[in-house]
Amino acid sequence: MLDTENIITGTGRSEEMATRSKDQTPDRVTQAGEACDELREALGAVGVVLPSLGLDPVSCTGAAPLGLIDLGRCNIATARALAAALRPRAAG
Repeated sequence: MLDTENIITGTGRSEEMATRSKDQTPDRVTQAGEACDELREALGAVGVVLPSLGLDPVSCTGAAPLGLIDLGRCNIATARALAAALRPRAAG
């Protein structure tokens, strides 16, 4: 799990922005980490492993962190396995 204390600095920001950052960052970043774990588990259940799956560190910093999940890159076999896992849902 990402250590949110290391991404909350508030340096060079107004007190209000630093407070907002402290209020939002743990929630957004924690939620993103939980969603990433859920995605990893769901993909694993259908035999798909995205080796680079994780939080985007740049989006987890700043006054209003977005907490984006980086799906990363994968090889051809993984891309095809992911497509096969998604196909039944799209059809139904």
